Amino acid sequence: MAFDDPIARPQVTDIPQIRLSGSIDDGTLSAFNTQLAGVAPGDVPITVELSTLGGDAEVGRRLALEAKIAARSLAPRTLLFLGKTTVFSAGVTMMSGFPRDHRFLTEDTVLLIHCRQLQKTIEIQTSLRGAKLQIGQILSEIENGLRVEKEDFAALIADSDVSMDELLERAGTNWYVPAREALDRGLIGGIV
Repeated sequence: MAFDDPIARPQVTDIPQIRLSGSIDDGTLSAFNTQLAGVAPGDVPITVELSTLGGDAEVGRRLALEAKIAARSLAPRTLLFLGKTTVFSAGVTMMSGFPRDHRFLTEDTVLLIHCRQLQKTIEIQTSLRGAKLQIGQILSEIENGLRVEKEDFAALIADSDVSMDELLERAGTNWYVPAREALDRGLIGGIV
């Protein structure tokens, strides 16, 4: 669906059937599943509205997965994403679960894309073997986080003109992307 497509605009701007706002957390996941289960049968697209300052990265990944599963199970009905005002961090991760052409933002929306974060205090008071084990576990956690980050970023930039190298560089220092830039770079399907 292109930005200027007159058919696409009413499908997205109708009252969203699923509305999510606030921190991305277990409550958001529950609200998504509850609201999705309550959507009336029909053949019109289902719009998922989101406004968030971010939250739990793993819940964002789970929401992306739930969106992909729902899109498959609802076919040929379409599941659309509508970001409003702010879609930060874990919200962008959720958005990556929708195909680019099914992602829309209001004209005032800003995306915040950044690398996964780790906040951990390490206190080592053990044998050297124990310390080596503890540090190894932390390195495994970091390596897994980097792998997951790359998978999520690949889904986000699919069919766009943003390369992985550019994304990793810009996300390393918090990339704020206004709706128009997101459209111009091919990260979304349109602005409403």
